[in-house]
Amino acid sequence: MSFVMAIDQGTTSSRAMIFAADLSIAAIAQQEFPQHFPASGWVEHEPEDIWSSTLAVCRDAMAKAKVSAKDIAAIGITNQRETVVVWDRVTGHAVHRAIVWQDRRTAETCAQMKADGQEPFITERTGLIIDPYFSGTKVAWILDHVPGARARAERGELMFGTVDCYLLWRLTGGKVHATDATNASRTLLFNIHTGEWDDELLKLLRVPRAMLPKVQDSSSDFGSTDLFGGSIMVGGIAGDQQAATIGQACFSPGMIKSTYGTGCFALLNTGTKPVVSKHKLLTTVAYQLNGVRTYALEGSIFVAGSAVQWLRDGLGIIKSASESGPLADKNDSSQSVYLVPAFVGLGAPYWNPDVRGALFGLTRNTGPAELAHAALESVCYQTRDLYAAMRADWPDVSAATVVLRVDGGMTASDWTMQRLADLLDAPVDRPMIQETTALGAAYLAGLKAGVFPEPAKFADNWRLERRFKPVMSEATRMRKLKGWAQAVKGVLASDPGHS
Repeated sequence: MSFVMAIDQGTTSSRAMIFAADLSIAAIAQQEFPQHFPASGWVEHEPEDIWSSTLAVCRDAMAKAKVSAKDIAAIGITNQRETVVVWDRVTGHAVHRAIVWQDRRTAETCAQMKADGQEPFITERTGLIIDPYFSGTKVAWILDHVPGARARAERGELMFGTVDCYLLWRLTGGKVHATDATNASRTLLFNIHTGEWDDELLKLLRVPRAMLPKVQDSSSDFGSTDLFGGSIMVGGIAGDQQAATIGQACFSPGMIKSTYGTGCFALLNTGTKPVVSKHKLLTTVAYQLNGVRTYALEGSIFVAGSAVQWLRDGLGIIKSASESGPLADKNDSSQSVYLVPAFVGLGAPYWNPDVRGALFGLTRNTGPAELAHAALESVCYQTRDLYAAMRADWPDVSAATVVLRVDGGMTASDWTMQRLADLLDAPVDRPMIQETTALGAAYLAGLKAGVFPEPAKFADNWRLERRFKPVMSEATRMRKLKGWAQAVKGVLASDPGHS
């Protein structure tokens, strides 16, 4: 049994990857599934689509790798975080579509809770801010809007879970209702200090305790599945950004991983003590092993890869994402064009959903090269803002010791990674294995099954593909950062509610 299968259940597709004991990839299978947008700001998934696509890719990956259940030591699950499913304990039928992490329908509820002064208490217990992004208000919405759901939940007839929990329940034939500490820490219902569901939070958010799953270590025995021709243990679970942190072997305090997809998520390992952010970063569980929680500071950028999509689909100045770097390289260096890509507001450290994007510094000579340059740089500037906030919140982060490990689609652009190193004034490391999210899930499962070594040994096996070192002069960097700060200030000033 020298293989481990990772289920990577994402927002637009489900994937399965099979890793060999030497961490080489034996097979990958992927299947997209429909998105549903029933009203403005609402995003839903059909739970059966999540389940059927997951089942299909697992079987497809096993066929591609020519392995059977007896060859697979364990399964690991990683998932889109904060997405909520509520289902019937007996039939397994969901009572409503899954409400996706991007969904904003509970914005008014969240605004009211903030107005009532609830945020300091919630942040102190959970490390999070009050926002529709997190799971708690989504669960309450389902209970309030599905006829009879709240009474049924109170009687213990309904179950709640994030996507990992729902998949585990289906995989184990309804025998196991459990999640891990990383996913629990994104719900607004979990006390990150005690490591348990919090009765006061449950009361405040009106979620019955009877619905909740058991919380386990990220690497532990989550039961077994018989759906693939034999019994296979589910040995690991982690939310996608935490799984990427594990896949990048960021096991030491001070290590940062930054994943560049549609948006960008950066996590800084702060060790076994949760750090309270003064700069609107989230405090979250990075992973829990052997009953010990390791914490992280997390910052999210809403627009990263989608800035390149905008160049391609919105402006039509490139045909493919790979053209953005070479085009940016033709930029007229005498111009200072800044794009603040607040297409859907600004994420950390600003957390302002109401502002919108803007271009600054346009001249008669501004053309496609300058716009590409500004779009790619905007991702680097936003990362620099997160990095600065992390350093301010946790002074142990120093330029001399910081390690930034990057993954995701945008990291294929050498130009962008070099500019990132220049603006951070710190090295940027790109790994050999880019599939870090699936790798993290596989590692947690393989660790439990005895296929993969302890974290320190696993970290030794992490392989660097390329290190980008800063080469920009201090004067140039400071000038560019000053221009960016002025551009952001201009965007924030355009929000009538901003003080």
